[in-house]
Amino acid sequence: MSESLVPVVPSGTTHPPEADLPPQSAPPTSTGQRADQGPAAGPLSAQRVIPLRHPGRWITSAVALVLVAQIVHGLATNPFYQWDRFQYWFARPVITDGLWITLEVTAYSAVLGLLGGVVLALARLSRSPVLRAISWVYVWLFRSVPLIVVLLFLYNFSALYRTLSLGVPFGPAFWHFDESKLATDMVIAVIGLSLNEAAYAAEVVRAGILSVDQGQHEAAAALGLPKRYQFTRIVFPQALRAIVPSYVNQLIGLVKGTSLVFYVSLLDLFGSVQSMGSTYPGDIVPLLLVATVWYVILTSVISVVQFYVERYYSRGALRTLPPTPLQRLRAGLPNLIARVRRETAS
Repeated sequence: MSESLVPVVPSGTTHPPEADLPPQSAPPTSTGQRADQGPAAGPLSAQRVIPLRHPGRWITSAVALVLVAQIVHGLATNPFYQWDRFQYWFARPVITDGLWITLEVTAYSAVLGLLGGVVLALARLSRSPVLRAISWVYVWLFRSVPLIVVLLFLYNFSALYRTLSLGVPFGPAFWHFDESKLATDMVIAVIGLSLNEAAYAAEVVRAGILSVDQGQHEAAAALGLPKRYQFTRIVFPQALRAIVPSYVNQLIGLVKGTSLVFYVSLLDLFGSVQSMGSTYPGDIVPLLLVATVWYVILTSVISVVQFYVERYYSRGALRTLPPTPLQRLRAGLPNLIARVRRETAS
């Protein structure tokens, strides 16, 4: 009987010799290829990178451009808008005079309203219960009453008080004023808008002051500065970062709110358009377009000023200032051109 040969394993080992082990696969190379699979495909820098596709974004952009093109085409070709009459009325002296009155009323009311809002906000934040109560009642009252009601009440104020006087409270008066001579149409419009604007500006300013970190107040007090310097040098400049965006919204609303002064016999931009529309009924639509375009121009200018004011007061809060529109255009135009070339090439 033949005997099978069994390999002898040396003592102290638990595995057979390497010569009897099955062949193992070669380790992978540094490029991710196995040694028995041939050479590597090449370095990553030589491979072409395929950009991520966004078909939904391109489709949405195309649909939006088509809709905008249709709207612009409709505005340009519809004879109902009478663009020739629009061009005739756009810079007429009667329109520019009304525009100038709108700018005057807006400027005076914005300054007086902001100053009144600061005073009301400080009174609301003071420790005096009397000042807090008066400020709260004022804000509550003028935010509750419509602006047109305030203007009409002031316009008829002479019917309630024909003369105004200064003197000892509940005693003799030393100076008397004729209210009808002092309260011109411009004065009534500015006072009415300022009183209304101060109520809203007070809440905007109060919110901005409350947004300043409490540690800034404590640091200002630790320096031993008077309260006035603490507010003007430390607290208020930081609060402006929160005040400016909100108050600019109020300012834009004020520009459009000046259209109500037409009801107190002051011919601003909207009042001039209304007057010309009554005289030339066939030009009502182009006249309304003239007013619309001028209001859009005014609000656009205010928005541009807002951007640079916000950029100025964000210097201490941001590491890098936000780029201006011209800087964004310079930086984004080459990237857009390169991206379009890649899309078209692929």
